[in-house]
Amino acid sequence: MIADGKVANIPSTVGGIMHTIGIRVAPTGVVFAVYDSEAQAIESVEQIIIPAAFEVPDALKYVRSNLLDILREYRISRAGIRAAEPNARNPSILRIEIEGVIKEAFASSELETFYVGHISSIAAKLSLRRTELKPMIEGVTDPGVENWGALSSVEREAILCAMGAVNA
Repeated sequence: MIADGKVANIPSTVGGIMHTIGIRVAPTGVVFAVYDSEAQAIESVEQIIIPAAFEVPDALKYVRSNLLDILREYRISRAGIRAAEPNARNPSILRIEIEGVIKEAFASSELETFYVGHISSIAAKLSLRRTELKPMIEGVTDPGVENWGALSSVEREAILCAMGAVNA
């Protein structure tokens, strides 16, 4: 599944560069990764940090506004969201609300398409088995991304979502 240090089966676009974004909602904000499918390279891994003073409605508005700016800035054409697992023991209501706002922002944007994925669907987008994806998220297996071991698991999930969005 890994060839020449890169995840196999991630096609570049015909006729131009396709930028994708992967999103993973974290407790303090939204981690996003921007992927250039032509160069097969990560362009950016950053976080939208929600100010602690914000009440939920303002936090949701803040995420939506910043995310739409990011989509325009990087000319994103496809996206993926790492969704909370449906069988989570203690689901975060705020995380679910933020994921909902992100879906709405994607639907209101110029994106060609986007997907919402759990571990198994992200693995499928990358033409991997779930058992191959888990070690990547844990940092044990490197899909050919610079400084992979130094990234957090949340950042790794955002990157893998962005890479999978090529096949959304």
